[in-house]
Amino acid sequence: MELPYAEPYKIKMVESIKRSTKNQRLKWIIKANYNLFNLSSENVFIDLLTDSGTGAMSDKQWAEMMIGDESYAGSSSFLKLKKVVKKITGYKYFLPTHQGRAAENVLFSALIKEGDIVPGNSHFDTTKGHIEFRKATAVDCTIDEAFDTSIIHPFKGNVDIDKLENVFKQHPKEKIPFVVLTITCNSAGGQPVSIKNIKEVSLLCKQYEIPLYFDAARFAENAYFIKKREKGYEDKTIKQIVKEVFSYGDGMTISAKKDGLVNMGGFIALNNKKVFKQATVFNIMFEGFITYGGMNGRDMGALAVGLNESTEFNYLESRVEQVAYLGQKLVDYGVPVQQPFGGHAIFLDANKFVPTIPREEFRAQALAVELYVVGGIRGVEIGTVLADRDPVTRENRYPELELVRLAIPRRTYTNNHMDYIAASLKNIYDSRNKAKNGYIITDEAPIMRHFTVKFDKI
Repeated sequence: MELPYAEPYKIKMVESIKRSTKNQRLKWIIKANYNLFNLSSENVFIDLLTDSGTGAMSDKQWAEMMIGDESYAGSSSFLKLKKVVKKITGYKYFLPTHQGRAAENVLFSALIKEGDIVPGNSHFDTTKGHIEFRKATAVDCTIDEAFDTSIIHPFKGNVDIDKLENVFKQHPKEKIPFVVLTITCNSAGGQPVSIKNIKEVSLLCKQYEIPLYFDAARFAENAYFIKKREKGYEDKTIKQIVKEVFSYGDGMTISAKKDGLVNMGGFIALNNKKVFKQATVFNIMFEGFITYGGMNGRDMGALAVGLNESTEFNYLESRVEQVAYLGQKLVDYGVPVQQPFGGHAIFLDANKFVPTIPREEFRAQALAVELYVVGGIRGVEIGTVLADRDPVTRENRYPELELVRLAIPRRTYTNNHMDYIAASLKNIYDSRNKAKNGYIITDEAPIMRHFTVKFDKI
């Protein structure tokens, strides 16, 4: 008999989560103006809002927390993290920040000007927000296959090279400060980018003398997919693959709350000394001194350990395959999801799930709210609400995909929780034809509205 898979860890501590009734959840979501971000966490049974900073740290990470050096300048925890970052990424220069959007804020302040064009593969919300805040334009060059959830393509996060070159041809290089390549590509469904595609993007960028930067929040998960799916990398270690990936770029920003396995933190890593010196000015202005950048010494120590742990195959197999376990359960129930399954989340296809709700009534948001009411499960809309309004016309932007993301925190929930999630969604899917109406927005921020938006039910 073949032995079943078992997680490469054991549980040392548990945290209680509160059960609630459907009537209670209905009352709570109305009070939250139908915005899942406004819910109190104690009123959520299974929290899949994000995998950012919500995972469980290891015993070795907690041990490192105890010896954190909180010196303002030149702490030993900073030097420890700097050494690990260079070893894993290969980049010479390093600036810590308090999280990923802070890293974007620092680097983009140094590089982006009004009127610039920043191409990439389905920019994430904060990335696009930081670009548009500076009155620049983000241009999506993702392959077309990414926008059909039923197509099985091993690397749906790939950049379409023809689309990218067209952007290069249509604009002078002085107007394109860099290309941003997101690994894995969150907005496309947590989809990976192949090394073959990364090489092609890098070569084209060099040809047109345009820098290439990675949004590397889930770089380790991307490396896992390369090892599993790309010919010639089967026998490479995750760390070898990661090192090669980063060798094709000029630098990176990262939210370390994902593949860094910490609750707070981020950083910028670079090879260009001039860009590094420009970025240090903004790092000091926005974050803190360049050897802590908004992070505690103990968090930098935990991140140094986390980067090593997240780039080990056994950990990644456990993490990615739990996501796939949930995905397969949903497929077996007939629930439409982005396929193949992403590395950090399952993405429900709201266009196929509830086509009876008009797009202008935010069908993905309606599905996310229903999942909370039925099962106490908090996901997040990745659709029209997140796509925000066009900065010029102020009209809603309707992306090709309307998704609900179920982001799985790392080392946190068991497969029994995955079974519960799948059963809740099956019950909703079986009654989907009853869903006729969605929501209207009653209040929204001028940019990145999804965090604080208020709705009324139609």
